[in-house]
Amino acid sequence: MAILSVSQLNRYVGFKLKEDRALQGILVRGEITNFTNHYRSGHLYFTLRDAESCVKAVMFRSNAQRLRFTPREGMNVIAAATASLYERDGAFQLYVTDLQPDGAGTQALALEQLKKKLTAMGVFDAAAKRPLPAMPQKIGVITSDTGAALQDVKNVIGRRYPIGHLLVYPAQVQGDAAADSVCRAIAAAERDGCDVLIVGRGGGASETLEAFNTERVVMAIYHCAVPVVSAVGHETDWTLADAAADLRAPTPSAAAELAVPDVRHLMQQVQEQARRLDSAMQQQLRQKAQELERLSDRLKMQSPAHRQELAQQELAHLQQRLEKGMALRLEQCREQLAQQAARLEMLSPLKILGRGYALAYHGEELVRSAAQVQPGDRLRLRLAEGEVMTEVVPQES
Repeated sequence: MAILSVSQLNRYVGFKLKEDRALQGILVRGEITNFTNHYRSGHLYFTLRDAESCVKAVMFRSNAQRLRFTPREGMNVIAAATASLYERDGAFQLYVTDLQPDGAGTQALALEQLKKKLTAMGVFDAAAKRPLPAMPQKIGVITSDTGAALQDVKNVIGRRYPIGHLLVYPAQVQGDAAADSVCRAIAAAERDGCDVLIVGRGGGASETLEAFNTERVVMAIYHCAVPVVSAVGHETDWTLADAAADLRAPTPSAAAELAVPDVRHLMQQVQEQARRLDSAMQQQLRQKAQELERLSDRLKMQSPAHRQELAQQELAHLQQRLEKGMALRLEQCREQLAQQAARLEMLSPLKILGRGYALAYHGEELVRSAAQVQPGDRLRLRLAEGEVMTEVVPQES
């Protein structure tokens, strides 16, 4: 009997397992335990167990990144795998190529997990939503070129907004290739400089809408530089793409109505704006005319001719005041003179002479005392009317 090394033994057992076609592409049901997500490599390591046994399993990154849900500890799954031997450790294990949640509602569970993941990333945040352009020039439409949805969009936009340029990006909207097809169409619409983008399809069974529930399509919509209107299925249908879009419409026709304005309404707005503009212009003209009139008046007031006229008026007024003042002053002076003359006349010696008195002059000297004269002096007497000569005689004792 030959003696085998450990390596030879493990290599032989591994070869035998690979030869056994019954262990290739098998489906294994079990509960996940000892789950490890190796983030650096992207590989998943775990154990599948049932009530009596367990088996180690590994899922490499190339397969793990295609999963539509996140495996977790204690989850019941069905694994598509190949049984083999890890020669280095001599460990029997499964090399898993796909995983599906086990039991009813597996698609719903996977969708719910993806929704939670995207919610945590902020993909559905209302703050990230962008407003649609008021008057888009280029309207991109991503849908099947053979479906009724495209014709509905064309009809609505042609009726409401014929001045817009409609760009159609045909894409598969169901099937395994649909997600990649929609993502490529979104990228093409971005490169062409569309102003708004309608992404959607007509109604159908829920499984036909799977492409719009994939992470690739949702992230393509989220990262799209162009505002996106999502219109997938009927009014009651809901997809992750609807939640990621900037605006969700119940149908493709409704999406077209939301994406573009009604040109008739625009014309009404233009007419109203024109009326308001005309009214504002008339008001401005009236205000400017009034302002011009005020400025003209101010300019006239500041003109040399007007200032000369004002100066002449002021001069005439001052002259009139001066004349009046002078006349009044002259009259006052006359009155004062008359009063003074009357007073002077009352005090005049001549006035006294009129009452019988006389002034005696000895030569030119007015005689005020008897001591000023001697007997025999000739005196000149001034009377009220005329003068007489007299001689001083001795006083009788």
